[in-house]
Amino acid sequence: MLKKIGWFVFALLCILISLYPAFYFVYGDNFALLTSKTPEQLANLVWKAAFYTHITFGGIALMVGWAQFSNKWRMNQPVLHRNIGKVYLVAVLFSATAGIFIGKDATGGIASQSGFVTLGLIWFTTTILAFIKIRQGNIMAHQKLMIFSYAACFAAVSLRLWLPLLIMLHKGEFEPAYRIVAWLCWVPNLVVAFWIVGRLGRKSLIIS
Repeated sequence: MLKKIGWFVFALLCILISLYPAFYFVYGDNFALLTSKTPEQLANLVWKAAFYTHITFGGIALMVGWAQFSNKWRMNQPVLHRNIGKVYLVAVLFSATAGIFIGKDATGGIASQSGFVTLGLIWFTTTILAFIKIRQGNIMAHQKLMIFSYAACFAAVSLRLWLPLLIMLHKGEFEPAYRIVAWLCWVPNLVVAFWIVGRLGRKSLIIS
């Protein structure tokens, strides 16, 4: 029962946060993170294109990726599993690359910038390696790398859970909270991923 509840909460969070980028298209520069940017940065069309590329394809990756960890799904719908995997791969390549680009200008200085750029590099690398491994027929290595990949992807959820709490702890100050969340949104995720991978051994990942 606890396993099913955990799976439901995990899936629900992934789906809900994957829809979050839609608010940027509705409210534009007056919404969330964009309100912390300078007019010069918002007027930069290259940065703006990278930002919307990052959140759009990141939302797609988050939306489609969670179901890939269902063993029943993989066994009963192998073709669909592969096709969704291709969508996830392309979405990550676009989102991670754009994320690395905009990460170097993240609000909060070097602490935030290094955190988000590192996240982008890890997300990109683990996803590419997972693709290489499945092409080589190494299913176990592919599964483990995809755990790390989606742990990095899940940072989109973690950030939105942690950031309001950190802002409250810093008495409404955004920048110090953002410097912390740039690392807190993904480092614990990877620690959990290491724990899960360590438990796998030679067994396949079975969530549902």
